[in-house]
Amino acid sequence: MSRLIVFVFLILILFITLQYLVRGMAALKKKSSREFEPEELVQDPHCQTYIPKKSALKKRIAGELLYFCNQGCMENYMNKTVKKG
Repeated sequence: MSRLIVFVFLILILFITLQYLVRGMAALKKKSSREFEPEELVQDPHCQTYIPKKSALKKRIAGELLYFCNQGCMENYMNKTVKKG
């Protein structure tokens, strides 16, 4: 009888361990798949450079959201549009 109890206990421990490992692998796979998603690129209206949207400087001009690669491009673009308008 004691052998049966030990056997059931070992099976239970094995089941819990496998369940823990499978859950960990699923979470790791989900995390790694997000790392390889392509990042959206936006174009700087001044220098025409494509930059990642996450790292771009954002400025709303005349109701339109524009993205710039750096502060200098943003200032140059604003100076150019002020002279035209």
